[in-house]
Amino acid sequence: MLLPGAARAEGCRLALLLALDVSSSVDDSEYQLQKQGLAAALSDPDVKRSILEGEGDVALSVYEWSGRRQSTLLLDWILLSDEDALNQAVGTILAAPRSYNRFPTAMGYALGYGAGLLEQAPACARKVIDVSGDGITNDGFRPQQAYAHFPFHGVVVNGLAVLGSDPRVVDYFRGEVAHGPGAFVEVAEGYEDFRRAMTLKLFRELNDMIVGALRP
Repeated sequence: MLLPGAARAEGCRLALLLALDVSSSVDDSEYQLQKQGLAAALSDPDVKRSILEGEGDVALSVYEWSGRRQSTLLLDWILLSDEDALNQAVGTILAAPRSYNRFPTAMGYALGYGAGLLEQAPACARKVIDVSGDGITNDGFRPQQAYAHFPFHGVVVNGLAVLGSDPRVVDYFRGEVAHGPGAFVEVAEGYEDFRRAMTLKLFRELNDMIVGALRP
């Protein structure tokens, strides 16, 4: 794919890959809240400023994931070098139909797919996969096996854990999914809260913020 603003790719500061859960635990109304929440988060004024006014460009790609072979690309890599490119990305996300809805949660496979997509990204100073989900792996290998056997060197994986489907989801995302220096997990209080949580997470990722307690 020819990236908008491709001539500036050498100044890319962040390759950001967003992974959306479409497993069987996500019903149609929750799916719409997730997708519309992501579009709204990307259009948030603070997020938009972080994308367009930072030092260097941001490259964005989006895929949906569920079962072992049910990862589907929604948005191929696009360089968000101006507002038109950002609006194009949001429009593509909103227009895409749901890829799958009857498959289990194969997060290891989803992460392996994401690692392959990152290898196709522009050369950027940072590489981040942003995984959203409301459950834990119940099909195939686990995230730790993906990190051991796929190209994750220099890649940070952050999580957005959605409450409601599985009470173990937050601990699982913090213990199994978060990966790499400064990795973090944001929590949404159900899909109705997805927009808020995604907005905060994108802002942290775009500004490379590390939030935590200082040692005495």
